[in-house]
Amino acid sequence: MMMVRKSKGLGERHLKILGFIQEYQHEYKHPPSIREIGENCNISSTSVVNYYLDQLEKNGNIERDRKISRGLRVIGPNATVDTLRIPILGPIAAGLPLPELQPGVNYLTENEANAVDVARNLLPPKDKGTDLYALEVKGDSMIDAMINDGDIVVMKRAAEARNGEMVAVWLPRNNEATLKYFFKEKDRYRLQPANPTMKPIYINKDEPLEIKGKVIMVIRKVEMVS
Repeated sequence: MMMVRKSKGLGERHLKILGFIQEYQHEYKHPPSIREIGENCNISSTSVVNYYLDQLEKNGNIERDRKISRGLRVIGPNATVDTLRIPILGPIAAGLPLPELQPGVNYLTENEANAVDVARNLLPPKDKGTDLYALEVKGDSMIDAMINDGDIVVMKRAAEARNGEMVAVWLPRNNEATLKYFFKEKDRYRLQPANPTMKPIYINKDEPLEIKGKVIMVIRKVEMVS
């Protein structure tokens, strides 16, 4: 089982972002852009930067005005929040299956650069252990479930699922993984998209299918003017 690191107080990335905002504000007399925060804090995704900023705002470390560019500022003392670092293992298809999420492959770097820090109080009480991982969504088959291309889904490892649960499924037949609603029917499995323009994927029960995890949280991609 992959281990994740528990942080006391603000996570390493939260602190790095706060420090950069303060230094940038002091030097340039205005806040940095989302893109500048990402570039200086080694975060390639603007949606991940926005996710950390949202957490810092909820925790009372910054204020944000989303109506204007660079609308943020650091406020008050650095309050503490108990966070859990969750590794992003790779992409998952919300559309046609992608041959990306391969069993037994560890996509993490040694310093866990490709990860998100999630406040523990945002996780369901039963899902705060070390059996969590995250995937970046590719495609738009789950848009009616409010999951869009570029969003990050936090998964709880699981080998079984109930009808109607959203799961990451591995299809050994084609070395493919996909994100869908799971349904067990009489003689087959139905992988149902949340997009009326797309058809379900049907897998006969005599064909291999592996459930890899259930979705417990969505970190949404947010586009902001830099």
